[in-house]
Amino acid sequence: MTEQTPDRAGQQKGSPPGRVPEALPVVPLRNAVFFPRQAMPLAIGRETTLKAVDEAVNDNSTIAIIAQKDPSVDVPTPEDLYSMGTVGKVLKTFNLPDGSKSILVQGLHRARILSYLQQTPYLRAVVQQVDDEFTEDLESEALATTIKNVFRRAVELSPDLTVEHLSLVQNMQDLGGLADVVASLINVTVGEKQEILEHINVKRRLERVHYILTKLVQQLELGSKIQSEVQDEINRSQREFYLREQLKAIQKELGEEEGVEIRELREQVAKANLPEEARSVAEKEIDRLSKMHPSSAEYTVSRTYLDWLINLPWSIATEDNLDIAQARSVLDRDHYGLEKVKKRILEYLAVRKLKADMKGPILCFVGPPGVGKTSLGRSIANALGRKFVRISLGGVHDEAEIRGHRRTYIGALPGRIIQGMKKAGVKNPVFMLDEVDKIGMDFRGDPSSALLEVLDPEQNNSFSDHYIEVPFDLSKVMFITTANMIEPIPPALRDRMEIIEIPSYTEDEKLQIAKKYLVPKQLAEHGLSPELLTFDDAALHMIIAAYTREAGVRTLERRIADVCRGVAREVAEGKQEPTRILPDDLVKYLGQQRFFPEVAERINKPGIATGLAWTPVGGDILFIEATKMKGRGNLILTGQLGDVMKESAQAALSYIASQAKELGIDESFRENVDIHVHVPAGAVPKDGPSAGVALFAALASLLTGKVVRNDLAMTGEITLRGAVLPVGGIKEKVLAAHRAGIKAVILPERNKQDLEEVSQNVKEEITFYLVKEIKDVLQIIFSTSLKEQQLSPEPTAAT
Repeated sequence: MTEQTPDRAGQQKGSPPGRVPEALPVVPLRNAVFFPRQAMPLAIGRETTLKAVDEAVNDNSTIAIIAQKDPSVDVPTPEDLYSMGTVGKVLKTFNLPDGSKSILVQGLHRARILSYLQQTPYLRAVVQQVDDEFTEDLESEALATTIKNVFRRAVELSPDLTVEHLSLVQNMQDLGGLADVVASLINVTVGEKQEILEHINVKRRLERVHYILTKLVQQLELGSKIQSEVQDEINRSQREFYLREQLKAIQKELGEEEGVEIRELREQVAKANLPEEARSVAEKEIDRLSKMHPSSAEYTVSRTYLDWLINLPWSIATEDNLDIAQARSVLDRDHYGLEKVKKRILEYLAVRKLKADMKGPILCFVGPPGVGKTSLGRSIANALGRKFVRISLGGVHDEAEIRGHRRTYIGALPGRIIQGMKKAGVKNPVFMLDEVDKIGMDFRGDPSSALLEVLDPEQNNSFSDHYIEVPFDLSKVMFITTANMIEPIPPALRDRMEIIEIPSYTEDEKLQIAKKYLVPKQLAEHGLSPELLTFDDAALHMIIAAYTREAGVRTLERRIADVCRGVAREVAEGKQEPTRILPDDLVKYLGQQRFFPEVAERINKPGIATGLAWTPVGGDILFIEATKMKGRGNLILTGQLGDVMKESAQAALSYIASQAKELGIDESFRENVDIHVHVPAGAVPKDGPSAGVALFAALASLLTGKVVRNDLAMTGEITLRGAVLPVGGIKEKVLAAHRAGIKAVILPERNKQDLEEVSQNVKEEITFYLVKEIKDVLQIIFSTSLKEQQLSPEPTAAT
């Protein structure tokens, strides 16, 4: 701040006319405002303030006392202080044992800060005395009288004001001083007091004090009214308690005392720590129950309802394990890979560590069968140190399965959500809703709509079950849903969940899972020890490649179990030496090889291409065959193809016809030829635009007479102008190609970012060609090896 130097006349340059400014030590005041005419003891503890007081005492004992804007600031700067304060006289100082001081200060007059001369070792500023602006009139006198009357009422209501304060105010004749004294005595905010201090005009100051004082009195009157009502309620409760005790005595004399069961129920409600609404409902139900005969049917219904109400975990919770390193080790111990899911769980733990009251996430694991979605939920519960509850929603058609039945129905029960919470026994379990994509609906309602409230973080803090009829808080629950496909889930329900896709496993991942998890598990289940039976890595590779074809590992586990059973039989028959399973031994236990790498064998003539498809159980390869015969230019499509796939074939043929000259094909080839396109596995429905590139390759191969490379697969949508458009399911398709032994894959260039999700070892074993146009595809599909492929002007290959 720029310092201003007093001129020779003693008047500060730029200061308003009036009193001569003077330089004084500044004492910042926290949580209070100091007024003129006020005597106040101040506790001085800050080092800078102690130095300011020492300087004032050594000089003329005069200091400027300025209120802080923010009381939490320990070392205030000029920007942290108000511009108006009070000049005070230090009357007395007291040294305290801890090194601090206590001073008694008398307020002299208002002062405005003109500039600060220094900030260290203490604040020192140039201040100018500010005099009151006052013109006597009847309105000011009336205001003063009203303030005194209102202050009398404040003394009656407030425990902080005394008769001595009232006497001081009543005897004040100076109107400006009256406003200052009242403002210093009443309990209002620092901002309101500072506002009064900064009013120079006495009449406006009186008006403001009158407003603030009147508001304070209204608050005090309201508080007094509330206190009176509370006291009346307490007196009424005491009276009711006394009457109940008398009623119990009368009932005892008449032999109508409450049964042991009713008393036990009341004790259970008292111990259950129920929310206010649930406790009120439980007490009313107990009162109803006490008036029923135990043999009545209604008694049993009411008794069962009370059991549910009391035994729900309204306030019981487990403590989360927030050790992120330990949680990571638990997740790694239970599951191999699945880095995206593990990362999300560790992020949740990190946020939970920083914000204890965060709501539970709603996660949805989507992936093919057998990749570990369900078992991952149990692993997450172990990592968090929470209870685990799982319910399966596959085939559920009745809304009451989720929300429960009304108590008016015979045999009514709560829905599966409330049943799961009671089973967990805590209000913050990991709750897994399995197979959420297989929920049905019929005349009994739509269960997926009932799940909207359960899986909405903004609503599930007051979930309403038709049986319980009391809102139950599900906001602390960590919900995990699983699905094989995302499409069948209704959009409104899907929008409430965080989708995490779990992809198919690569062959290397399956090998690691088999070695670390499946083999030890099956050895234990078949009573075998690792000393009796071991699997060679090559044998496990053989089982994965030749005896299974799946996205997950369920069939792999069954094949390992088949081997274990065969060895267990040999041990039971007397074999004692250890068994090591090698690839040549598999025929003995599993029979002949079931799957063969057939890509090279099937692509041996023109008109055949390998496409890539996405299915609900993972990716797969798709053979597309085309042949021609004499005819009239018809295009025949077979193999259970959907409308979109049929249109892709028509678009591919139209593009070839439009580019026949460039492709070296007779431009009139459609006049006397029928073309038949067939996609094997004819009983399986197929649809979608992603087979466009493969359809084009098969037709181009047929019409040019060239054979498509047998180590190549492709996917992508095509247009009539020859562009290749992006498609979905890239990761699943690439993994399918890897499983089938494909060495090269053609992808649309705009799918390049999807390759980031593919594991590095797969990308190292497959060459990826990223294409923009169909003409680039032609240069790739007809080369005989990877080395021969050269794109013009340069290759767009990524590995």
